[in-house]
Amino acid sequence: MPEDRDWEAYKVPPTRTPVSERTTSVPNPVTIFQTIFNYVVDAPVTFVREWIERQQAKNRYYYYHQKFRRVPDLSECLEGDYLCFFEAEAQWRRDRMVDQEIVEIVRERLGACKQREGPNQFQNCAKEMELLVQVTKAYQDRYGDLGVHGNARTCLMKQKHRMMEERKAQANVSE
Repeated sequence: MPEDRDWEAYKVPPTRTPVSERTTSVPNPVTIFQTIFNYVVDAPVTFVREWIERQQAKNRYYYYHQKFRRVPDLSECLEGDYLCFFEAEAQWRRDRMVDQEIVEIVRERLGACKQREGPNQFQNCAKEMELLVQVTKAYQDRYGDLGVHGNARTCLMKQKHRMMEERKAQANVSE
């Protein structure tokens, strides 16, 4: 390696970075704007937000644990009581959504069991499989053949027809 290095090409950086000296006695407008913004906008907003958070911490409301009171079934509504019909319809829709979620949860549990057990799934996941069969049969008995636009009235009629068929079948067996 040659001894004659070109010191002008490879300058050594200074050991200390010089601090820029203020050359004016006028305050910096950016710091003034930041201070004014802090006191005029940020401080009140922060105060209000912290106060609201303290109030919400006192009484927590979990929207996903909302509990609705049970309303009368459609069969218990009086003729011409449209408010009762509407409430019964809303209750039926909530019940249907809950039943759909129950079926989905049981199906997910069965899928997780099959994934976990692998080749032994038929032996070790028999309880989950039986539970899924029972839950889907109950769901199908209640909501099957109603379609997307099913409502409480058609579900009630389906239940009535199913009960009448069961009575006829029972009467035919006992004869």
